[in-house]
Amino acid sequence: MSESPDRTPIPRAFFDRPVLEVAPDLLGRTLVRNTAEGRMELRLTEVEAYAGAIDPGSHAFRGRTARNAVMFGPPGHAYVYFTYGMWHCLNLVCGPEGHASGVLLRAGEFIEGADQARPRRRSARSDHELAKGPARLATALDVALPLNGTDTCAGQDAPLALLAGTPPTPDRISNGPRTGVGGDGAPHPWRFWITEDPTVSPYRPHAPRKRRLDSGRPTS
Repeated sequence: MSESPDRTPIPRAFFDRPVLEVAPDLLGRTLVRNTAEGRMELRLTEVEAYAGAIDPGSHAFRGRTARNAVMFGPPGHAYVYFTYGMWHCLNLVCGPEGHASGVLLRAGEFIEGADQARPRRRSARSDHELAKGPARLATALDVALPLNGTDTCAGQDAPLALLAGTPPTPDRISNGPRTGVGGDGAPHPWRFWITEDPTVSPYRPHAPRKRRLDSGRPTS
């Protein structure tokens, strides 16, 4: 990147909008993860939108449960879930409280703290692969269920936070079907990514689950 990312914290009002506005606007933003080991920062390069009650692909499509309750709460909070008995995934809740929707964070580029992520992602062949896919992103950032419900608008020293970063120009944003989503939600072109960015994960259509799936396919 040629310019320094904007360090301004993203306010809650940013998330209190329709999910299809928030999702592409998250591209280029800086995700901050503070741990006991230190600080990590990730430039977001790929996301997917999930629109709750109107979206068959969403965890909230059939209503509120203990698992998805955070999605119905205030915008700007983290929704973390465990999938396939193996992986965690990180989402950001958006829209007005009570109307569940969220954005799955699918991929990003490390700006700071890659040295902390590498031991957790030993299979990555380069730093571009550290957070290339939603489960890999969560693994690299040490995100697990205890972070479910974290307020990302609580300041830069919170466990998770968002900074303004360096959003791409509209001509550098691509969109298409969401990865691994089947059924009536399959055609929605609600996956957004920075065009030709090397950290973006490959698209895979939905396939019936016959074995354990890799870390690029969870949905929210």
